[in-house]
Amino acid sequence: MAVMAEETLGYEQARDELVDVVRRLEAGGASLEESLTLWERGEHLARVCQQWLDGARARLDAALDKPDDDKPEEQADD
Repeated sequence: MAVMAEETLGYEQARDELVDVVRRLEAGGASLEESLTLWERGEHLARVCQQWLDGARARLDAALDKPDDDKPEEQADD
């Protein structure tokens, strides 16, 4: 299991590692200590993924709320 520095762990890397952690836990055969370590790593990776998704949602919401500079302004009736 590759452990990357928090600041360089991108969404795809965290997701892929999380998938690997889940597979290893589901396969069984790990000691209790190893299973707990995997679980903790999985929880951490899930938080990293959620932070990326929350950030993407915030950026999308901000972009959708941004006024469109290409549209002509509506003129008031005289």
